[in-house]
Amino acid sequence: QVQLVESGGGLVQAGGSLRLSCEVSGGTFSSYSMGWFRQAPGKEREFVAGITWLGAVKGRFTISRDNAKNTVYLQLNSLKPEDTAVYYCAARRLQPIVSETSLYDYWGQGTQVTVSS
Repeated sequence: QVQLVESGGGLVQAGGSLRLSCEVSGGTFSSYSMGWFRQAPGKEREFVAGITWLGAVKGRFTISRDNAKNTVYLQLNSLKPEDTAVYYCAARRLQPIVSETSLYDYWGQGTQVTVSS
């Protein structure tokens, strides 16, 4: 089965940077459009950025993919306390990037990002 594993989260001061990774196994990574979402306590999960299987990107943070490593990355720069959330990656096969969570087929378990002021 397809599995997504996020990593790279942690505690960072405001203004700092983090690079999140999401490694995909069990499927054909090059055929997946990948999305990053985040969910803060008490809030709904929201779309952050996405990249299609062809490399087209969308969103507020920099996203990239390495098909040789079956991995998608999310570069978080100039972080603010309001960026604190659990960040999730998600996959959908051969479909455009969309912000609706229900349209993604696979999800990772999430990685915590905490930005201190």
